[in-house]
Amino acid sequence: MLEYFIEVDKLLFIFINNYLANSFCDFLMPVLTDWDKTLVGRIIIFIAVTLLVFKGGRKGRIVITLLIVTVAVSDQLNSSILKSLIERPRPCHVVEGTLVIDQIRLLVHCGSGYSFPSSHATNYFAAATLISFFYSKTKWFFLALASSIAFSRVYIGVHFPADVFAGAFEGTLIAFIIFHSWLILNKKFFRFDYETSKIKT
Repeated sequence: MLEYFIEVDKLLFIFINNYLANSFCDFLMPVLTDWDKTLVGRIIIFIAVTLLVFKGGRKGRIVITLLIVTVAVSDQLNSSILKSLIERPRPCHVVEGTLVIDQIRLLVHCGSGYSFPSSHATNYFAAATLISFFYSKTKWFFLALASSIAFSRVYIGVHFPADVFAGAFEGTLIAFIIFHSWLILNKKFFRFDYETSKIKT
């Protein structure tokens, strides 16, 4: 059964990586996949963090704090533990002298880390889910961004579809646990109503 799902995963990868290929996405996806590492991306992040800290009030500062915790947990759990336990090669890796997927279209550097789950998908879905709890009106934007970045990882050739699906599930679950843990602590110690941004009396 597992071998069947692995084969389906490979076929789905080939479909996305090869048969959905077009010149527009060949330009867009490598940029999108690591947009936060570009100068423009870092400026956007800096402005967003500054606004949350200085204009977002107590709610904004809580969100930033929980985002740091959430992404730190998701990244370390995924990269340092799960990937090392599962040890799945990326589709662009060479194993015993042979490419894992021989008809791959690799649009970026492959990377040496393992494939499952995708850290990009894990971290972005963790962040998007957490933000959605506090700012529900923005949830579709952030979830769409996380989904687009997850898709880009397959399109550019560095992850299988199962990697990003697992990462999305993992990130969402981590954000859910951290948010509800904060709710318990907040109810007991801080009594801050995150929906109205006021202290409960």
